[in-house]
Amino acid sequence: MSMLAGDIKKNVCLRIDGRIYVVIDFLHVKPGKGNTVMRTKLRDVQDGRVLERTWIVSAKLEDVQVDHRQFQYLYKEGNDFVMMNMETFEQVNVPASAVDGADFLKEGETVMATIDAANDTILAIEIPVKIVLKVTYTEPGLKGDTATNATKPATLETGAEIRVPLFINEGDLIEVDTRDGSYVTRK
Repeated sequence: MSMLAGDIKKNVCLRIDGRIYVVIDFLHVKPGKGNTVMRTKLRDVQDGRVLERTWIVSAKLEDVQVDHRQFQYLYKEGNDFVMMNMETFEQVNVPASAVDGADFLKEGETVMATIDAANDTILAIEIPVKIVLKVTYTEPGLKGDTATNATKPATLETGAEIRVPLFINEGDLIEVDTRDGSYVTRK
């Protein structure tokens, strides 16, 4: 199937030079002179490399038909994540490069998989935008340190390190934005 470059959206899959790419970011640019263009950031689903491409909005591109299915993250095996299809209970190994926000993924979490409809290959795994995680290590905060916007490093139960406000302590449950690894709120 084909589509126009002007119709590109996030998570659309494209076939370029025989390889499949997932759109991870796009920007519609209308310069003062010349044609309107679409700037995109694409991730190769096989090796995880990120590529930047710019197209005239009227350019025809080959899109890949995809399905979306729920999977459950079971455990990590080497550089792969072992996922279970929630419908068939089949287990599949997914390379870490196909998982956005992999640092914040904890065992048992339900994720959405983008799958190539032609051959049932997992192209990308989308984890929830906000996840509640436990702080396993951080320096103790001092009373009265809440007036400023100062932060300190904290290690989460998944092993990820983020910056948190000074009043957060070990054992606290916090909500994290998985898109940029930022602290949202204490739970």
